[in-house]
Amino acid sequence: MAMVGLFWIAEGDVYVGAKPAGLAPGVRLTTEGVLALGDRQSGMWPWEDVHALTIDDVPVKSLKRHVGAAVDMVLTVGLGGGDEAPTMTVRVTDATGTETELTAYTAAAVGYSQTEYDLSRALLSRLTEGAGSLLTTLTAMSDWGRRREGGSPRAGEREALLREWCGLLS
Repeated sequence: MAMVGLFWIAEGDVYVGAKPAGLAPGVRLTTEGVLALGDRQSGMWPWEDVHALTIDDVPVKSLKRHVGAAVDMVLTVGLGGGDEAPTMTVRVTDATGTETELTAYTAAAVGYSQTEYDLSRALLSRLTEGAGSLLTTLTAMSDWGRRREGGSPRAGEREALLREWCGLLS
């Protein structure tokens, strides 16, 4: 399992945000379409029906976020609070303009880098541009996940992978 930008790639499966466990919400990208997972959301949108795929409420790294995460951890542990991870909103818009909001947990504890966020948004946007490039890109991401050992790569490698996968869409 590895995090690359806003994506979690586990044994060939590609998720937006963290891979959900149990009944937790999540979003999986398959060669067939966008799949909503979890107890309070469901649905499957075939790629030919997906006009746009966007994300909001994504935590982006900043000094303020680092300090806030440390304070939250101290308060959570010290006061016995919950330990729920932050979420982001994945929006699926179909050809008629109907928009569906899905929830996915973030995989980055203190947020994503601005570069990874921007590249991930570009990749999501381009996935809706054509079936051939979509299949090539998701296959490349899945194949990389199957070969990957040792957890998430360092920031430079993650950015290079995102750039490569965006290039596959050209």
